[in-house]
Amino acid sequence: MSNQKGKEKAFKISVPICESEDDDVPLAQRPLSRVERQPRPVKKPIKQESSSEDDDDIPLVKRKLASPAKSMKEESDSEDDVPLAKKRQLKKVSPKASPKPKASPKPKEVKAEPMDVDTTSKKRPASAAIPASNKREKKVKKEEDDPDLYKWWEEEQQPQEIEQDDSVKWTTLQHSGVLFPPEYKPHGVKMRYNGKPISLSPEAEEVASFFAALLETDHGRNPVFQKNFFDDWQTVLKKDPRNPEITSFEKCDFSPIHAMFESEKEKKKLLTREEKAAIKAEREKLEAKYLYAMVDGRKEKVGNFRIEPPGLFRGRGNHPKTGKLKTRVAPEQVTLNLGVDAVIPEPPQGHKWAAVVHDQTATWLATWKENVNGATKYVFLAATSAWKGQSDMQKFEKARELKKYVKTIRANYTKELRDKLSEVRQRATAMYLIDRLALRAGNEKGDDVADTVGCCSLRHEHIKLEPPNILHFDFLGKDSIRYQNTVEVDLQVFKNIKIFKKQVGEGHKIFDRLTTSDLNKYLNSCMKGLTAKVFRTYNASNTFQQQIDLLTNPNDSVPDKLLSYNRANREVAVLCNHQRSASKTHAQMISRISDRIRALKYDRMKLRKQLLALDPKLKKKPEYGEPESDLEDDWIKQHEEELVEKEKDKIKSRFEKQNEKLAAEGVPAMTLKDLEEKLKAADELAVRLKKERKLAKIEPPAKASVEKLIASIEKIDTRIYATKNQATDKEENKEVALGTSKLNYIDPRITVAWCKRNDVPMEKVFSKTLVDKFRWAQNIPTDWKF
Repeated sequence: MSNQKGKEKAFKISVPICESEDDDVPLAQRPLSRVERQPRPVKKPIKQESSSEDDDDIPLVKRKLASPAKSMKEESDSEDDVPLAKKRQLKKVSPKASPKPKASPKPKEVKAEPMDVDTTSKKRPASAAIPASNKREKKVKKEEDDPDLYKWWEEEQQPQEIEQDDSVKWTTLQHSGVLFPPEYKPHGVKMRYNGKPISLSPEAEEVASFFAALLETDHGRNPVFQKNFFDDWQTVLKKDPRNPEITSFEKCDFSPIHAMFESEKEKKKLLTREEKAAIKAEREKLEAKYLYAMVDGRKEKVGNFRIEPPGLFRGRGNHPKTGKLKTRVAPEQVTLNLGVDAVIPEPPQGHKWAAVVHDQTATWLATWKENVNGATKYVFLAATSAWKGQSDMQKFEKARELKKYVKTIRANYTKELRDKLSEVRQRATAMYLIDRLALRAGNEKGDDVADTVGCCSLRHEHIKLEPPNILHFDFLGKDSIRYQNTVEVDLQVFKNIKIFKKQVGEGHKIFDRLTTSDLNKYLNSCMKGLTAKVFRTYNASNTFQQQIDLLTNPNDSVPDKLLSYNRANREVAVLCNHQRSASKTHAQMISRISDRIRALKYDRMKLRKQLLALDPKLKKKPEYGEPESDLEDDWIKQHEEELVEKEKDKIKSRFEKQNEKLAAEGVPAMTLKDLEEKLKAADELAVRLKKERKLAKIEPPAKASVEKLIASIEKIDTRIYATKNQATDKEENKEVALGTSKLNYIDPRITVAWCKRNDVPMEKVFSKTLVDKFRWAQNIPTDWKF
């Protein structure tokens, strides 16, 4: 299965970890790491002097220098990488002068000149369009004025730790319960068994359809998935005597049902905009009452209020239960949590709730248990709610609090690495690995779940030793994502791991005298509320703060700053082992971006030809006279053909809209002859483009001037530069998942303060969902640091 293969792809990172005397080198002083496909020989880390003012910023790992963007920069034409505004400045520098080299070229930011706008006009001039920043400000202002918005972060008394105590969380709670999936409607399409069409009961047909929908996917081809599905389907088949006897999976042919699903997909693609809007409106009407809950008199958005529909369990990685049937959840399985005086929502007709409780110490609204893994599911308020926001803030504040204790904790576990008691040495060694490699603590798991492990549950085969002090890790972490890493560790840590492996033998836990609860109990004695998870949050946020400070140049353009931001984010993702499979369409996406760059160069070429027609002397300047790179004759011809086709589409679209308007006014519509007359403009465009292709100079528009053309060229320079940065960013992050660390591990206040200091719109780095989720973090000062 490609998904499995993708997740088994590992970050093989040669990451030397220095001994304790080198620990004062701050991570921000070090170069970036690189994602590699093959492990490289481990080299001794070079000692550096610390420039950190606080010893609490002890590094996680030392990494090698890499510049993932370098290859793309080398491929680009050198002149294209320097915006025109910058080129013109360089021309003015005296040959005798020795200007300092700049880290990266920066485009000139073209600012619109202020102008008078006629406010009485009904139609705003295009040149006077409202800037996007103003639109964002108005939107934010509107949200701030929302009377339903509970700004708990502005209260003088901050909330207590809402998820770690048994205190009362609410006084009144009202909501509409959960939304169940629609009942199954039989489609009547017959599958074949042993070459013959067969009829199935509705329940058996539904389960067969679950598999048919996945027939051409990696899940459908997975033998474990097939076996588990077939076993559960047999149970369903035996419930109704009308079902035929089916004993062989190999004789089953689900393709007729699969073909029906494919046909339905094609029909959905052909729906008109109005039909899609009607379906969406109907869905929104159905969901409207479930969207919000009333908590202590205030309106709060509910998270996922939908009960998951039945289907086949997929799991992550090589899950042993993949393919098992997830049965339909009935109201009789669902417990609601409501206020004592709240109106109890009506269950679906003919059903009743499992129970209705009034637990004021709980923050869940509804709960039930799913049948495959026996896991308890909950409905909570949305990520934008006060409860979730308070929980997030307290999580990051706890990580910041660790800064006060981390130096002492590290000194203690370094000392305990040589303790006489094996239990103490195991705990100290595990803490070393959790701290330095940001490993999860790990919990005990049964045989019926995926074989994923964390630090405390590492087994003999998960670590290989290479004298004198190199460890090779290879195991499946959370969500069956493979962790593969080669590190150089403290000599005593190497000795301890060697002893522990020898004591337990193959197939057994290395830390056989340590559990996650034991470790967290000890950490709580070091600092109230401290767990191994807090170390992971602290190290992620601390690393990001160091990297973003190191990489950001205040004088850079916004695209350069965004590239630096994503590179710092990537460092955290690599540290936390947040991987993803490279998208199947990645190469196509990069190709499309390259075509966008070529199209911009084509436009710039046209402007240069117009400029030379006005001032032939400018041909001596390379930024105007030299030919464009990457524009081969064949590509130009193809591009111009596409331009002509787009022009024809625009003409046809305008023609249709004009006819609709005429019909609404009761005026006779234009004929096809009128359309053919209008399409002549596209034919004229094709002739003109072909003629201009051979010319060195092109007659500019009547109102064009040298200054206006140069300004237009500079704008295109800026767009080319920004688009190249976008391509570089996507190439570097094709196998790294940036979202997880941004969502869960990096303190959002670091991002907010960075955006404020560097005049970067927050919407450039945070999606609307994250902006809403971290609204509590947006009022911090510009000099805020983690």
